[in-house]
Amino acid sequence: MTDLLDLLRSPWPWYVGGPLIGLTVPLLLWLGNRSFGISSNLRHACAILLPDATKPGFFRYDWRAERWNLTFAAGLILGGTLAGLLLANPEPTRLSAAGTASVQALGVQVQPGLLPAELTDLSNPGVWLLLGLSGLLVGFGTRYGGGCTSGHAITGLSTLQAPSLIATISFFAGGILSANLLLPVLMRAVQ
Repeated sequence: MTDLLDLLRSPWPWYVGGPLIGLTVPLLLWLGNRSFGISSNLRHACAILLPDATKPGFFRYDWRAERWNLTFAAGLILGGTLAGLLLANPEPTRLSAAGTASVQALGVQVQPGLLPAELTDLSNPGVWLLLGLSGLLVGFGTRYGGGCTSGHAITGLSTLQAPSLIATISFFAGGILSANLLLPVLMRAVQ
């Protein structure tokens, strides 16, 4: 059992993890003609939770036909929680010297876990500002792009859709700009 846990805790090489992730989408399409996309679950959740009297037309559809996607997202949450609890690595996150210096220049200490304590201190109003603005930008980008990175970059590119290529390039460009220009400004607000 210890050997299995050690295997699961260790980083997997790209030639194992990449095909496992990459083959999931064609498998979903082949087995059930299911299009992969996580952000659509937010629409399904709104369709479920909003009262019919106040529900805009965008949320008036048969969300029950998309239960498989909700189940998939619930499985991701459950799997991530179990992995975080059972497979957590007590070692600090391994970064290159340049990566460590870059993160520390932002005022973030490299420590065990993936989430820096500076970004999870909910008693700090700056953290609320960072999380709120980040959520708005991601939400806007998802709706404007017609889906999230997983939907476009995995499903859209695997089915050779030109709009997905444009969206994926835009997501990555936005991420690079945000990490290099916006994140330093927001980190100053957190501190």
